Amino acid sequence: MKILLAAAVLLTGCADARTAAVTTDTVVTTDKGAVRGTEAGGHRLFQGIRYATAPRWDSPRPVAAWRGVQDATRPGSPCPQVGADYAKITSENEDCLFLNVTTPARKGTKRPVMVWIHGDGALGAGHLSDARTISAAGDAVVVTINYRLGVFSGFGYPGLRDGGTYGLQDQQEALRWVRRNAAAFGGDPGNVTVFGISFGALAIGGHLTSPGAKGLFHRAAMQSGETMMDMPAGSMVPGLEALPSYAWRPPAQTEALGRMYAGQLGCADLACLRGLPVKKILAVPQIMNAFQSYTYGNAVLPEIPSKSLEKGRFHRVPVLAGATKDEHRIFAAMRGKIAYPQALKETFGERTAEVAREYPLKRYGKPAVAWAAVMTDRMWARGTHAQNTLLARRTPVYGYEFADRDAPMFLPIKAGFDLGAYHAGDLPYLFPEKGLKLTPAQRELSAQMVSYWTNFARTGDPNGAGLPTWPRLKGGTLSLEPGRIRPIDYAAEHRLAFWN
Repeated sequence: MKILLAAAVLLTGCADARTAAVTTDTVVTTDKGAVRGTEAGGHRLFQGIRYATAPRWDSPRPVAAWRGVQDATRPGSPCPQVGADYAKITSENEDCLFLNVTTPARKGTKRPVMVWIHGDGALGAGHLSDARTISAAGDAVVVTINYRLGVFSGFGYPGLRDGGTYGLQDQQEALRWVRRNAAAFGGDPGNVTVFGISFGALAIGGHLTSPGAKGLFHRAAMQSGETMMDMPAGSMVPGLEALPSYAWRPPAQTEALGRMYAGQLGCADLACLRGLPVKKILAVPQIMNAFQSYTYGNAVLPEIPSKSLEKGRFHRVPVLAGATKDEHRIFAAMRGKIAYPQALKETFGERTAEVAREYPLKRYGKPAVAWAAVMTDRMWARGTHAQNTLLARRTPVYGYEFADRDAPMFLPIKAGFDLGAYHAGDLPYLFPEKGLKLTPAQRELSAQMVSYWTNFARTGDPNGAGLPTWPRLKGGTLSLEPGRIRPIDYAAEHRLAFWN
C-alpha cells in the first residue's frame, strides 16, 4: 500500500497553490458557523474546515459551534506521519481532522457531491489532491478529507473500544458533515459519491459493509482497492508469510500487535500509551506501516468485509470499480532483484512448475516482469474480479481496467524494466492539474475518465454524450487506453480460470 498517497503529493501539489487569477473572499455558513474561503479562476475553495475532534484512539466527535467567521483559506494540519523517500510530508499534530471543499464559482444547487478518500494508510492529507478539474468538468462539489493514519488509525489494545477502525470512523464522521452541510455549498446531500484509490478504495469497501455508513453515500468508485485480496507468501516481501487478507485483521491479531509495540514503547497500559508524545511513537521503526490494516469484529465492521460481500450484506449503491493492467510491476521494482524460480517456489511450493508453465520467463524477458505478471493476476486481478462479480449480483457495477502502458511516472522509483500501467498510474488522469506531461491522446483519455467519473457521480451511470459506451459488468470490463477504449474479457486477460 505504501506508495499511493505519494501520487497525490508529487502529482498535484498543495491545492492552495492557486493560479494568478484575481482572488476574492467568499463566505458560507455551515451548521456550526461561517467559514471564509477564496474565489478565483472560476472556482471556490474552502480549506482547513474542522469537521471533528478526536482524543487518541477514541471515536471522533463533531466540533462545537463558533461565533464569527472562521478562516478557511489555508489547509489544516495533516495527521501524524513520518513521510517516505518518495513523499517528504511529515506531521506530529493530532489535531488534524480537517476537510476541504471545491465548487464551481457560479451559483448552483443540487450539484453532485464527490468525497475523495486518499490512498495509503500511513501518508497524506486531503488538500494534496487538487480537485478543480473534477469540480469544473462535473459541475460538482468535491470534498477531500484528512483522517487518522497508521498507528493512530489501526491501533488495537485490550480495553480499546472498536480498536483498529479509527480512520474509518473519521471518514464516516466527515460523511456526516457532508450530509449536514453539502447544501450550503451548492451540493445535493442526497447524491454523494465516495471515491478513492488503493487504501482509500479499500476503506470504501469497508464502508459498503459498515452499519454506520448506511445512508451516508449513494454511489461508490473504487480504484485498485484490496477489499477481496489475500496475500500469498513472499508476494510483497521475501520471507513474509501468507495472510488470508491483505487488508483486514481480526481483533486478536490487532491487540497482539498493539501489546508488542506497547512493550517497545515502554508502556503496560492504555493510560501510558495515551500520554506518550507523538514524536516518541513515530520514532519506533515501521510502527505506522504495521497498523495500516483495519480491524473487523466490532461495531464499525461486524465481520470481515470480504465475507460480507460474499453473503450480500452490503449497502445497495451503484459501483464503479477496477484496477490497472500491470498493478504489481511497481511493487516488483521496489522489491529489488528477483530470482524468478526461487520467488515462485517460496510462494507456490508444489505448484511452482505449474505456474512457471503458465507464466514462462521467456514470454516476459525479465524476471521482475514475469513475477509482476504472476502477482498482478493472482492477487490484484483475482481480488478485483471477485469483488466486482459479487457486487454485481445485487447492484449495478461498472468495471474498468486502466491500460495505458505509457502512463507518465510521477514517483521517484527506478526500475530496470517498463513499469507499464502500474498501480496508481491512473491518478494523474483524474487529478491532472500539476501532473506530468501527457500526449494529446493521453489528455483525451484524461478528459474521458473525468467525464465518466463525474457522470457516474451525477446519475449512477458513467455513460454520456461523446463517450465510448461503458456496459455494466456482464457486458465486459472497460479497458481505458488512449485512443482505444473498449470492453474486454477481464477474466480471460488475467488467466483467472487458471487461478480459480
